[in-house]
Amino acid sequence: MNDTNDAALAALARTWLDTLFAPWVKALDLQVESVRAGRAVLRLPFAPELCREGGTICGQALMAAADTAMVLAVSAQLGEFRPTTTVSLNTAFMRPVAEGDVRIVAQLLKPGRTLMFGEIEMYGADGKLAAHATTTYAMV
Repeated sequence: MNDTNDAALAALARTWLDTLFAPWVKALDLQVESVRAGRAVLRLPFAPELCREGGTICGQALMAAADTAMVLAVSAQLGEFRPTTTVSLNTAFMRPVAEGDVRIVAQLLKPGRTLMFGEIEMYGADGKLAAHATTTYAMV
C-alpha cells in the first residue's frame, strides 16, 4: 500500500474506533498514529484512572489497548471492519508504566481465511518494551 492508502486506512481506523467499539474502550482515548494493511500503531495516553495501586497502568488497560490495536490491524488487512473474536491473547508484562503514554504496535504475522495470528509490542514513554502479546483471532 502507498502512503495515500495508509492515510485513508488511518482515517478509517479512527472512524471504527469512534463508532464500533464499546464505550469503555472509547474511554481509553486511544490515538491512531498510523495504520497500513496488517499493522496498526496506537498511543494510549497516560491517565490516572488507568492506574492501579502504586500508580502504574494496570494490565487490563494494556490488554484492552493491545486487543483493540490488533482488531484495527486485522481490519486494515481486510480493507474493511469485519466481526472477529479473540481466540487467545497472551501477554507478558516486562516493566511497569508509571508515567507517559504507551506506544502500541500491532503486527499481523499470518493472515488466514478463518484465523489471524499477530503480535503486539507496547512501549513506555522511555522507548523500552513494557509488554508483549501474541494473539489469535477467528473471523466470525
